[in-house]
Amino acid sequence: MPQTTAGTYTRWLERIRSAPTFQECQTPPERWMQHLWRHQRLRREALRTDDGRAVRVLHPGFWNRSAGPDFKGAILQFDDGPAVSGDVEIDVDAGGWFGHRHAGNPNYRQVILHVVWQAGAAAAGIPVLTLSSWLDSPLEELVPWLLGEAPGLIPANVRGGCSAPLRRLDDEALRTLLEDAARHRLGRKGSEYGARARHSGWDQALWEGLLAGLGYRNNTWPLRRIAELAPLPEGSELGSVECAQARLLGLGGFLPPDPGSGMPGYVRGLWDHWWRDRARFGTVVIPQDAWRLAGLRPANHPQRRLALAAHWMLQPNLPNRLVQAILGSGPDDPVNAVAEVLLPPRDPFWEQHWTLAGRPGGVSPLLGSARITDLAINVILPWIWARAQVAKGTDVREQVERRYFRWPAGEDNAVLRMARLRLMGGERRKLPRRAALQQGLLQVSDDFCSATNALCQGCRFPELVASWSCGSGSDGSD
Repeated sequence: MPQTTAGTYTRWLERIRSAPTFQECQTPPERWMQHLWRHQRLRREALRTDDGRAVRVLHPGFWNRSAGPDFKGAILQFDDGPAVSGDVEIDVDAGGWFGHRHAGNPNYRQVILHVVWQAGAAAAGIPVLTLSSWLDSPLEELVPWLLGEAPGLIPANVRGGCSAPLRRLDDEALRTLLEDAARHRLGRKGSEYGARARHSGWDQALWEGLLAGLGYRNNTWPLRRIAELAPLPEGSELGSVECAQARLLGLGGFLPPDPGSGMPGYVRGLWDHWWRDRARFGTVVIPQDAWRLAGLRPANHPQRRLALAAHWMLQPNLPNRLVQAILGSGPDDPVNAVAEVLLPPRDPFWEQHWTLAGRPGGVSPLLGSARITDLAINVILPWIWARAQVAKGTDVREQVERRYFRWPAGEDNAVLRMARLRLMGGERRKLPRRAALQQGLLQVSDDFCSATNALCQGCRFPELVASWSCGSGSDGSD
């Protein structure tokens, strides 16, 4: 079996990528700017346009790979005005609006924000946001993250060029490789939580991560925005779960504008609570077109996710309880310990309804085991790891990593199936059923498969695997 040490995978990435040293005065590629906007690596609570208006990003929009603006269907709020839906164009400098002939092009008529790196003369009537002023970390710290950010989805359904060298690895070597990729992924996610915590605090960074983790792809940003608007309360501010559900569902725009005569008792109770909250939150309610509900399984409807989050809001010291569940339990107990914290008590209405307007009937629980695993692997463990990293708590960091690598596998999905097909040609391998191995597989796909075409042109991963497997302990580094 080839020998490896922790960090082999990261050294591979460093080897194949030219990692330029960026100073704050330098201009990054436009593609990097797109990723900064797409993932909102910004001080979101402080954003202001170049003319001084506060801007809140309710949804950054959907990345457009075709002709036209870079992001379609964004939803923004300027100052205390109503939410506005439209497109976002990204250019290195403000002159790009005219230099790239966007002015007069009908494809750009719906642009509501011009995001630039270097400030300059604004396009007539279109607000400008200078991205370099609002990053959540210095640019040089973001370079490794930007180099690793996948530019696209998994390519076409064909066997990848790495499937042959991977097939030559025995099961133990393949496990070692995927675990190293998973370790890299853990550190990457942890660094994102650390960056957010610098601006919002550790508890708020966790809260935003938990709500975003309840979203499914297109609903991540509205849920994250609600977490920003409704942070974890202090003391008994909310009082009851019904009051908390009213606030979250009201912010989500899911409560009726007026009480109706046929309104169910539970919904009427929510409306009565929200009526008292509207003066405080009425101007920041998420507009309905921010939500993407088409094709969504009923169990994943954002109304149910917000109803669940309300139970979490009422838990005293939720962050500390999650830390204790991870660090204070026995070696085989953290899964159950985290479940005890996250699983809500009985909720009579939501045990019988998919949505507020749905008819009563048997439904699934508000939280299933697969989602608990996703939250643990993608949110809770990276968040604790990042805190330990900042505090230089080596023992805690190592304990988190042990939990991470022992966590049972999560639910299979189309992305994982495609990654297995690309990387291993659909071959079944005798690997432990561990969530970290799934994470490692996704990381390899993000770093390599998504950066090339279906023919794997220019991909260095097959070469790196081959040299590692035949190199008598070499990790392929020079």
